[in-house]
Amino acid sequence: MHAPDTARVGFSAWRDELASNAWDADPHFRELLAQYGRTDTGGFLRFGAAVAGELDTFARETNRDEHLPKLRRYDDVGNRIEAVVFHPDYHRIGRAAYATGLMGLYRTPGRELETLGYAYLLGQNGEAGHTCPFACTAGMIRSLQAVQADASRGDCPPGSVSAAQAADWLERLYDPDYDTHAHGSQFLTEVQGGSDVGANALVARLDGDRWRLRGEKWFCSVIDAQLFLVTARPEGAPPGTGGLAAFVVPRTLADGTPNHFVIRRLKVKLGTRSMASAELDFVGAEAWRVGDFRRTVEVVLNTSRVYNAMVASGLLQRAAREAAGYSRHRLAFGRPIRQFPVIARIVARLQTEAHAARASTFRVADMADRLATGRVAPDEQPAWRMLVNLNKIWTALTCPAAIRDAIEVFGGNGAIEEFSVLPRLLRDAMVVEAWEGGHGVLCAQLLRDSQRLRLHEPLFRVLEALPHGDFSTVRARWEAVVALPEAEAAWHLRDVVEELRVEVQSALLLAESSPRSRRLGEHLRLTARRGADPLNDPRLPSRVGLILEDC
Repeated sequence: MHAPDTARVGFSAWRDELASNAWDADPHFRELLAQYGRTDTGGFLRFGAAVAGELDTFARETNRDEHLPKLRRYDDVGNRIEAVVFHPDYHRIGRAAYATGLMGLYRTPGRELETLGYAYLLGQNGEAGHTCPFACTAGMIRSLQAVQADASRGDCPPGSVSAAQAADWLERLYDPDYDTHAHGSQFLTEVQGGSDVGANALVARLDGDRWRLRGEKWFCSVIDAQLFLVTARPEGAPPGTGGLAAFVVPRTLADGTPNHFVIRRLKVKLGTRSMASAELDFVGAEAWRVGDFRRTVEVVLNTSRVYNAMVASGLLQRAAREAAGYSRHRLAFGRPIRQFPVIARIVARLQTEAHAARASTFRVADMADRLATGRVAPDEQPAWRMLVNLNKIWTALTCPAAIRDAIEVFGGNGAIEEFSVLPRLLRDAMVVEAWEGGHGVLCAQLLRDSQRLRLHEPLFRVLEALPHGDFSTVRARWEAVVALPEAEAAWHLRDVVEELRVEVQSALLLAESSPRSRRLGEHLRLTARRGADPLNDPRLPSRVGLILEDC
């Protein structure tokens, strides 16, 4: 056989491996679901087959330049419709995803981890145009469920979403039929504000039993959604965050026409390109107030941050699978490239980071479900608030770094879009870093929560209860930083945030039942802890060899 033909045989074997069911190829995912008591896994088996098969192909097609979303302002007879047109494969992904019933799981408190499991699987094909809508729809569902609770107590200020409206919208959000299902979206950002939400200037004016919104929003993802969750400032309200309110804006009026808004343009983005984002002007849009502002925003942001981490975990898993399979079948100098120490260490690191991200993200998601059903100890609510933000930072940092590592395994082939999914995954991972709060924003919140509310204390009490945990050093460093004046502490908190990652994720892996997870937990500690020195790690080659045997 000629050398080029031999190489192509290796490529085919690698691709055949990737086409295997994403559920079957992921024992750690199965173990974590069992660990947290989720036993209804038939849907994951079916969806895992689709993810590794046709949905992978559809995601590739929808991200081609010629297949990206397009803005269609008018219908065939000149009526303004402000519509977004997608490639047919975008809708094929949506039909398969929503048919799992993932959003209907929110009817029952305590089942969010199962919904997130579907996001994790789809995230192995990148954002795929739909994992951001998953997060936004979940945030809308939880906000409207809170409205129902408020209404039962008679807590409904003028112009609020009614219990009947909330019930009707929730049925559409739960709907598993993609063609009749309603997506949610969140429009918080304004051009002058960014993370400074208190600078928002969109104006809301009470008009009878509803509000009217006027002004612009700068970054509106899921612009094709049927329900927008929007922050605005009621007329006469004070400046700053305290004067803001949250509103639900239906996309269309009763007659089916657009609800008094104009899409300026679709955003041209680095990643998540098959999901449509836009700039938008409200010109008197009808809106209804939804819940307490701070509670609503906290629910929305925390929901999105957990989804963000789960999607990052999916991206990490795909990168680890790509690199492991390629390193097995790609030959150089007559042997598989994983036999070279440099490549072996990268493949082992990818396996470690993929497992570590899953371990901490599934723990956070399970805590959320236990909070929703009241099955928590007193320290767990404040600890979860801290862990949501910590875990978002940890997974968003490791995800693009890991994908770059996977590209290194591929060499030049890793940069070729037609050859590998990795360039698209890297672009999506860079957006994941900014999605729902960059690292600086989250570190600032962690610092405020530690200095003003002392939430790091219950956090460390929860962490110190983990078997195999060793938090004394990092806790002392965290407390030393928190004791500094805020302006000085802000220079240093991110360092201890990153140190804490290794301790938490390694402790979780070491506590798992499988020898593979425990081996990876040990590897994470020995290679990623502050001050780790591979020259003083004589077991490194044998440990890496054992990790590679499992992948």
